[in-house]
Amino acid sequence: MSQGSNFVDYVKICCRSGKGGAGSSHLHRDVLTAMGGPDGGDGGRGGHIIVKGSANIWTLLHLKYRKHIIAEDGLAGGSSHKSGRQGKDEILEVPLGTIAKNAETGETIFEITNDGETQILTKGGRGGQGNAHFKTPTQQTPRYSQPGEAGEEVWNVLELKVLADVGLVGFPNAGKSTLLSVVTAAKPEIADYPFTTIVPNLGIVSYRDNRSFVMADIPGIIEGASQGKGLGYRFLRHIERNSVLLFMVPADTQRSIKEEYEILKGELEKYNPELMQKPHLLAVTKADMLDDELTAEMKLDLPNVPSLFISSVAEKGLTELKDMIWKAIES
Repeated sequence: MSQGSNFVDYVKICCRSGKGGAGSSHLHRDVLTAMGGPDGGDGGRGGHIIVKGSANIWTLLHLKYRKHIIAEDGLAGGSSHKSGRQGKDEILEVPLGTIAKNAETGETIFEITNDGETQILTKGGRGGQGNAHFKTPTQQTPRYSQPGEAGEEVWNVLELKVLADVGLVGFPNAGKSTLLSVVTAAKPEIADYPFTTIVPNLGIVSYRDNRSFVMADIPGIIEGASQGKGLGYRFLRHIERNSVLLFMVPADTQRSIKEEYEILKGELEKYNPELMQKPHLLAVTKADMLDDELTAEMKLDLPNVPSLFISSVAEKGLTELKDMIWKAIES
């Protein structure tokens, strides 16, 4: 996945759909007919602005600098019942997990979750009917037709929530990026300081019998993230889409493992209580620093969730971790 400024998960765009073409008020004329009946065709529909899901895109970067999206107007109807051409639709490809909202009301319009799925974001105006539609027994030669309907102009927000099977939850430096780099082909930036991860990193974990699952490293949570402190809300929203949450607490934490797990859980619960319904797993990281006696002692004080001691660097416990995750995803 692209790093840093290439990961864009929020864009605000002005969408202007096409105006419908006017209907024609033409009366039929030819060499033999001096005063024929109405034969005005309908105007073409204005172009829609359509959002289409693509599994090949991870970010909204390509839309960041397109502030105004304008679809084509429909063309007017012609004589001999000829309809005007429809305005060309404007198609915006987005990553799976993109939500479209009205920028003013904040109301969710739709969300895109499948590859190839399309939704109309802004409807084009209808084309006007030609005068042929208005002929009646008493009005044989109507000389009026409908104008085309105006298009819509509205500000919308596209917001991406990462779709993954497993979300990694932990304070900065819990070893999330290291785990991701070891069990997947993802190459996150790793350094020994808080908030190294400033964008969600995604990786595919290969499992037994050619199966696989998607793991997302969500940027480190700090106490108070649910009030919008630090990176706060912007990243917590990505956790909403993960089906399993893997809490990661380093063995060298200053607090007890149970205490750190409860703080992380509390931040998530304050942000969205529904996150408590997802399966929770716990990995105690950097376990290569522990001897058997210390490990046994720490096991006595673990929270009541499926737990494992692992070391990404020493590749200790990773197979068991994949088994534990797979079981949780399947259930």
